[in-house]
Amino acid sequence: MRKTPSLAVLAGAAMLVTLTACDSKSDSAGAAADGGPIKVSASDTACEVSATTANAGNVTFEITNKGTKVTEFYLYAEGDRIMGEVENIAPGLNRRLIVEVADAGKYQTACKPGMAGNGIRGDFTVTGGVAKQNDTNAQKAQATKSYADYIANNTSALQDETAKFADLVKAGKVDEAKAAYARTRVYYERIEPVAEKFGDLDPAIDVREADLEPNQQFTGFHRLEKDLFQTGLQPDSAQIADKLVTDVKDLVAKTKTLELSALDLANGAKGLLDEVATGKITGEEEAFSHTDLWDFQANVDGSKGAITSLRPVLQAKDPALVATLDKEFANVQGLLDKQRAGDGFKLYTELSQDQVKEFASAVDALSEPLSKVAEVVSK
Repeated sequence: MRKTPSLAVLAGAAMLVTLTACDSKSDSAGAAADGGPIKVSASDTACEVSATTANAGNVTFEITNKGTKVTEFYLYAEGDRIMGEVENIAPGLNRRLIVEVADAGKYQTACKPGMAGNGIRGDFTVTGGVAKQNDTNAQKAQATKSYADYIANNTSALQDETAKFADLVKAGKVDEAKAAYARTRVYYERIEPVAEKFGDLDPAIDVREADLEPNQQFTGFHRLEKDLFQTGLQPDSAQIADKLVTDVKDLVAKTKTLELSALDLANGAKGLLDEVATGKITGEEEAFSHTDLWDFQANVDGSKGAITSLRPVLQAKDPALVATLDKEFANVQGLLDKQRAGDGFKLYTELSQDQVKEFASAVDALSEPLSKVAEVVSK
């Protein structure tokens, strides 16, 4: 889920090592030259895209944040279906997004200064049409099939565990509901890049109180987290629990119809580490329960799940990158294992500042090779 801009600025600045520098000069709007990168100049009030059309296939955007606020960049298909996204671009920094767009049609680009609202949008047209890489490359097809199985297993568990969690809330069994809260959320955190493709459901399920838009109802896991761990159950807690169950069922149904590409897996793996860097490292994700390390582990699991599915593709193209990823994943996992308590983890508030810094350094070291995966997969 999107984080508050002030903390995201700090996190983004801490992750300079993960970012690839690029020329930020914007060309006049038109067609992407020779399929090259499309430059995006994002500010607090504008989203200047150097080309408004591109040929079908892999489309690369290079985004420069020239504003004072943390921003995001999206490519939307009709119905606000997210084709690709880059979050948490701190002022002065650059990010690259490679997205497979096989079908001709009308799309929209969007910059979101402050990571809020519908963003500054512009029309974008894709011409021609190409076969999806999954249809022409057996390794990529197997990778997406393997990851689809991973998503199916976790969404099934999410639906089952959310129903049990909601029943505990409705029965007023506060202590049992508290115990179930973190272990239920791990299934959502593992699949968050997929959940975020459905822009209406992700906020309903996972919005934080600090990120609410004006007139937006506070629902989902974090509303119940507040009820359980801070205020006590409220008169409408049972209704919120029922809505959560309904929203999760809707999410599960939609994920079954979603066709993912190998690039979706690569971008999702990196996105999950960005989630760690902007929420779990700062301790802002679980503001009331302080169960951030459960989420941290789940994000790492989800990222590793995507990379595991892509492993044959990556091994064939860049075995050195695979070795580096294995090393850095193991390093992060080793630090997490040191903080285990029983069948879970210590509360995040129990960590020292030195331990938090050690985690941040390890996440930076893993994010750097993860940022290369999309480019390798796109070849």
